[in-house]
Amino acid sequence: MSFDLELGGRRALVTAGTRGVGAAVVAALCDAGVNVVSTARSIPDTAPMGAHFIAADISEADGCAAVASAVLQRLGGVDIIVNVLGGSSAPPGGFAKLTDEVWARELDLNLMPAVRLDRALLPSMIKQASGVIIHVTSIQHELPLPESTTAYAAAKAALSTYSKSLSKEVAPNGIRVVRVSPGWVETEAAVALADRLAADAGTDREGGKQLIMKALGGIPLGRPARPREVADLIAFLVSPRAGAITGTEVTIDGGTVHTA
Repeated sequence: MSFDLELGGRRALVTAGTRGVGAAVVAALCDAGVNVVSTARSIPDTAPMGAHFIAADISEADGCAAVASAVLQRLGGVDIIVNVLGGSSAPPGGFAKLTDEVWARELDLNLMPAVRLDRALLPSMIKQASGVIIHVTSIQHELPLPESTTAYAAAKAALSTYSKSLSKEVAPNGIRVVRVSPGWVETEAAVALADRLAADAGTDREGGKQLIMKALGGIPLGRPARPREVADLIAFLVSPRAGAITGTEVTIDGGTVHTA
């Protein structure tokens, strides 16, 4: 049996496509024959065949507007939106360290790009009566770490709630909205964090990884997810093979979140 994802010729926007999960999603979709436009703060020197990069800061409204305009001009419309952009620059120290400016920054990075790009690009999807939107959330909205991820987790929770409401609104128009919730993913940034923790604890990189997994309450699989594993899940979810999946959140975390 062939497992062709039937994505050849589709048009996609992928945010934050130069590193980590975003880069893996760009590669996976290009491998499947998708025409991909991706965002980055600066355009990379090389790109996968089938990918075009736009330099923009989409944590700002002007950056989102410029990207949406470029996508419609270059592709003539869009079939797939994958909002990968996210992260946190909040200081450690719990709630008392989270100023209004920190809260605004976390929302501008983790919620508002998805809201703004959807608002700009959904009309073209509605007109063609088809499309898929993936919002990458995080298990942190279920398992926040009070010392360091309160604002990030709350912003991702807001993204999850927004996504669920949006899915109900646009499903009758033939548009699917799905959330993908990764746990710890072994990106370049995650490896750097493991190295820093290892140096502070006087251990090696593997010891640093174990410290991270312990902070998360353990990963039953015994390792973080790999970026390509998350990307392959997303490639399936945006394909016609997943045509009845909408309004749900798919977790990929090695078993970190315990369910009844």
